[in-house]
Amino acid sequence: MNSDNVKTGKTRAPHRSLLFACGLKRADMRKPFVGICNSYTSFVPGHCHLDRVGAYLKRCVEEAGGVAMEFNTMAVCDGLAMGHDGMKYSLPSRELIADSVETVARAHCFDALLCVPNCDKTVPGMLLGALRVNVPTIFASGGPMAAGRNPLTGGESDLNTVFEGVGAVSAGRMAAKDLERIEETSCPGCGSCSGMFTANSMNCLYEAMGLALPGNGTVLADDPRRKALWKAAAGRAVQMAKRGGPLPRELVTRASLENAMALDMAMGGSTNTVLHALAIAREAGVDFTLERMNEISARSPYICRLAPAGRYHVADLDRAGGVMAILKRLPPSSLHLDAPTVSGKTLGRQVMAARIRDDDVIRTMDRAHSPDGGLAVLRGNLATLGAVVKKGGVAPSMMKFSGRAVCFDSQEEACDGILGGRVRPGHVVVIRYEGPKGGPGMQEMLAPTSYIVGAGLGESVALVTDGRFSGATHGACVGHVSPEAAEGGLIALLRDGDEIAIDIPRRSISAKLSKAEVAARARKAKPWKPRLRGGWLERYARQVGNASTGASLGLWKGGSNKAGSGRKKKGTRR
Repeated sequence: MNSDNVKTGKTRAPHRSLLFACGLKRADMRKPFVGICNSYTSFVPGHCHLDRVGAYLKRCVEEAGGVAMEFNTMAVCDGLAMGHDGMKYSLPSRELIADSVETVARAHCFDALLCVPNCDKTVPGMLLGALRVNVPTIFASGGPMAAGRNPLTGGESDLNTVFEGVGAVSAGRMAAKDLERIEETSCPGCGSCSGMFTANSMNCLYEAMGLALPGNGTVLADDPRRKALWKAAAGRAVQMAKRGGPLPRELVTRASLENAMALDMAMGGSTNTVLHALAIAREAGVDFTLERMNEISARSPYICRLAPAGRYHVADLDRAGGVMAILKRLPPSSLHLDAPTVSGKTLGRQVMAARIRDDDVIRTMDRAHSPDGGLAVLRGNLATLGAVVKKGGVAPSMMKFSGRAVCFDSQEEACDGILGGRVRPGHVVVIRYEGPKGGPGMQEMLAPTSYIVGAGLGESVALVTDGRFSGATHGACVGHVSPEAAEGGLIALLRDGDEIAIDIPRRSISAKLSKAEVAARARKAKPWKPRLRGGWLERYARQVGNASTGASLGLWKGGSNKAGSGRKKKGTRR
């Protein structure tokens, strides 16, 4: 076992003495050490219950014959960080989480990892770290939040309802007292926010990638079945530790990434999944680029439309059969059904066992919301390296749109401009210098997009940014524009009044500027100067790549520097 490095032999007597101080017994030295990577944080709704989950998982690991070693990573709440400089730290936290998982797991020689993420960056961050360590790893998320109840309509609500309410109040379309009523009922308890936002998208994708057991992404945090799922994951972690696999690098392959993105296209997940999938592929040394996204979309119909694009929430998907039910309805040619999973079964066996219980939540092929997927990659002179749009959340009238630019050099400026009435029908809101390098940190744009929708402009105004969007965003919102403004992309040269054409069916985005005009503006442009000096974000800005790289840090080339303590794979080193 890998843990023999810290517990076996006479030279490890001091190590054992330290372990005995923590309560371990002599008999425990013959058992596998399972690191439980928790992300408990008392003030983040998706994580505020994970202290209890961690304690339960420890008991389950010990009952299964392992030694549980729990440690924590950070968790940034994107909702709480929204609208101020705190959001600049959200995406960079993915790298710190990855580094912390790698550090603790390598320093203490675990035989397996049981990762307990929930919100946004904890999910990809833990996997990036696990890929570096490459010991058997299974994911067991904290589970989604139930939808809230809108006291004004009687229908379901969620965090996005509150954000859009802010825009409605500012536009005089809602009373402030009604917004107070909505904010008190839209987030009813613990769990990741209830729509198909980034956290739930990623937790669902890990089922398709084979990294988590069925139900990981959809069983609610307070559902008794979630407790059974945690117990099963703990048992599998011990089994995998004893068997030495499967390893993360055996599970994260081109085939499994294509399975994950086929699911993403079918359910119209968050655009952030594209960013994280590229970073995961890079860490795993897998050749997987933005070009693959449109190819996968072409063969993956959009059959499950959840909030924010539709009226259903993740709880409805769970009731309808969950992730495996979506995969069961997709054409078999869309998937690699022989891909292995942490359950010990192939993905195909898990899919065959699924039952589809609601044909409106998970539509049949002849009733698909669209014949292709819910995400699209756009290219053109405004995004020569690509941009991403959640097309499943775009109104039909906005699939093709031309408008005049109204430019803002930060999200804060844009929010002030939208709430202040600068944005009118026919405009394309341009928010720049918010990319990974320029922000730095690539802020989410849920506030400005919600203000646009709340003001009643959702079908007459588009938004283009080198930043990114919350999974709760919907509308004609194009993000991840690469190259970003800070590295000299055309988005930096746009001026108010420039015409921007967006054609989602043709996968194109362009500014109606001649090459001569672009060259003339480039000659006059002032060099970009970093906004921050000192601290972690300055280091991040120096090292990070643009969104087309997954906003990965640029100190290494994927597949060449990381290997695990488990079985050696070709192309890695010990």
